[in-house]
Parts: sequence; C-alpha cells; structure tokens
Amino acid sequence: MAKDENKFNFEKDERVLCYHGPFIYEAKVLEILKKERRESEEEGHEVNQYFVHYKGWKQTWDEWITEDRVLKYTDTNLQKQKQLKEIHLRRKPSRASSTTNLTDPAASSITTESRGRKRNRDSSIEKARLEEENKRPDIKITIPDSLKGLLVDDWENVTKNRQIISLPKTITVDKILEDYKATSQFKDEEAFDEFMMGVQLYFNKSLGTSLLYRIEYDQYDELFSDDKTTKPSSIYGAEHLLRLFVEIPNMISETNVDSDTLNELKERFEDLLRFIQSHEKDYFTNEYSHAK
Repeated sequence: MAKDENKFNFEKDERVLCYHGPFIYEAKVLEILKKERRESEEEGHEVNQYFVHYKGWKQTWDEWITEDRVLKYTDTNLQKQKQLKEIHLRRKPSRASSTTNLTDPAASSITTESRGRKRNRDSSIEKARLEEENKRPDIKITIPDSLKGLLVDDWENVTKNRQIISLPKTITVDKILEDYKATSQFKDEEAFDEFMMGVQLYFNKSLGTSLLYRIEYDQYDELFSDDKTTKPSSIYGAEHLLRLFVEIPNMISETNVDSDTLNELKERFEDLLRFIQSHEKDYFTNEYSHAK
C-alpha cells in the first residue's frame, strides 16, 4: 500500500522497528517533524522525520531519522529483522534453526502445561549452543584509530546524510591488494597469495549480504543485476574494504582454524590494515553523492 506523503505514517510514542546500519532494531518514536530537504536534494519537498530511541540503547544513540528507515512493528517485519541477523551471523542452517526456535514470538502461544518442559529443553539447547560457540575460533582484529574514524565518517555519510560512494572507484579493492603485495616482504609466497585470494573472496562474497547499508542496494543492483562476471573488488574501494575488517571475526568464527593459523591471520590482517592506514589520503577520497 502506497504511503500518503502528506501525513505521518508513524505516531509519537509508537513502537516501531528501525534500520540502523545493516540491521533492524526495536525503537520508540519520541518526536515527529516535517523538514524541508536541503537544496542539494529535492528543493521545496518536505520529508517526514522521526526522533527515535532504540530499545536497550543509551540515550546518546537517540537520533532523527527519515521515514524510509522506519518499519511498522509487525510479525512480517520482525521476521525480516531475524533474517538480516541470521545472514550477518552466517549461521549454519541447523544452528540458525535452533537459535530461531529460542527467539520465535510464536513460542509464547504454547500451553501452560507444556511451558515448563519447553523451558527446560530450551535451557539445554541454549547451553549446548553456548558451549559450541565457545569452541569456535575467536579473533580480535585491532583497527587503527584513524581508520575507525573513517568508518564512523562513512556510516554518517551513508545513513545520516543519505550519500553513497561514487562508483567505480579509481583505486579499487583489487588495486589496493596489488599495491600491498608489491610492497610486502613474505617468506612463503604461496601462503601469502592464498591469504590475498582469501581477502578478495571474502569481500566479493560478503559485500551484497553484510557490507552494504540499505540505501546502497539500488546502486549494487544496477551494477550487478545484469552482469554476473564483474567482481565487486574491481569496482568498490577502500571504504567498503574497511567495513570487511569489522565482519571478519564473525566470518572466521564459522571456520575450523587452529590457534597457530588464527594468530598468523590476525597478524596479516592487521599488517594489511596498517598498509591501508599509511595510504589513507590516496585510498579514501571522500567521493560521495546523494542517493537517488
């Protein structure tokens, strides 16, 4: 059903779901406001804005957001929230299924007689799941402070200013990796090449599922809907590559990696990050444009 642009589609104090980065969170509408777009956008056109508080978050995260980031609190949208989380965590089907059963709102409809048995069963499942998670490889990658700042700037440009990176980038992910190899010293070239191919593969496979913000998907679809041969690493650049390093710990946790290999990967990832940091001015060009 089409929304009426002349009225607010959400009310003050309404319980809603909101996009924040790639995820959806429960929130409450605190204030509503019609605001005229900036001149650089559609001049004279008013948009609905909502000041929201995310449930369980500190008030410092309260923010004004546009209506396209707000969803009705419905079973359908709760399912969408769950699906995004599952995609991000890259659970195996059986593991995701167990987790889903524990958090499914429909579970509350069970009878009083069976509730006690289910609680005990869920407790056992949860305990087994936690034990399994504790056995997973755990890697903590240290991102240099200046690159963390660039991650925040990127997030604000996309989610708050509604701007997207102009593509294709002059210096792509492929070029950055080539530059890194050209300046690196390595004892085992074959192992180094495997690492580089792994970074490239992780990036190309995860971009469309984990590394994009909501308003970037139209651009992504335009680039790849009719082109199945071009790889994202030949079009996207440092901004999106940097987002990958935030996701890598989750990706690694789904693999069977021994501690020695894990330490070696950590060193290589952090060395690549230091290389990117040393070329900040060349790789991060701040070339954003307003989303269509």
